[in-house]
Amino acid sequence: MADIGTWYKNVPRFTKIWLSATVGISVLARFGILPPELLILDWNPIYKKFQIWRFITALFYYPLSPNTGFHFMLNCYFLYNYSLRLETDHFKTSPADYLFLLMFQWICCAISGVIFNLYILMDPMVLAVLYVWCQLNKEAIVNFWFGTRFKAMYLPWVLLGVNLILSSGGFDSLLGILIGHLYFFLKFQYPQELGGHSFLETPGILKSYFPDVSGGVHGFGIPPVNQRPTERNAPRPGNRLFGNAWGAGNTLGRN
Repeated sequence: MADIGTWYKNVPRFTKIWLSATVGISVLARFGILPPELLILDWNPIYKKFQIWRFITALFYYPLSPNTGFHFMLNCYFLYNYSLRLETDHFKTSPADYLFLLMFQWICCAISGVIFNLYILMDPMVLAVLYVWCQLNKEAIVNFWFGTRFKAMYLPWVLLGVNLILSSGGFDSLLGILIGHLYFFLKFQYPQELGGHSFLETPGILKSYFPDVSGGVHGFGIPPVNQRPTERNAPRPGNRLFGNAWGAGNTLGRN
């Protein structure tokens, strides 16, 4: 129990809130303490009875049963792994920027849920966050089931295929990939690679509540690139060249 407490204490705050709320609300609904019919994203009671909490609970609630338990645990694994990696690596010094990423993707998932009649938002939200990490670490090699190895850029599409096989449907996963790509394009590709305007600037109110952390070696907003040291900055004999290690990543299945 002490080890579990230490692990939980060290989980970064936004990943901790997301994971805790997902597990807690889903388990409470499983045992009938919370009524599932009040947790799903149903537009009629939202519009007619102003039950706006459904936009939030639909993100955290997942119906647990013997048929869905494995998929739920798999989602929790990817939620924890890739949300933690983004929060403690790429957004280490800018917590408000990571919170804004989660809020933007949640809003996109909620709007899409109303349009496409999706009652649960866990699948697209997890895939959207995972997609951003995979795009920021395209060349990282990840291990998957049965010893398969491939670049991180292909992981979202592999999971889409897995969901097509295991759950007989992959629309939620495809929607998550599209939402993740929308964020990545507007935040990174369009302003940095195409020289366009940055549409996803973090609001100042979030920065005031969650100010940037000074220090550290991690930058924000720079996709990893492979660079060879030039003659000017090449290390001298006997010295080591220290730099950002983005793209190395951790293989799946490791904490």
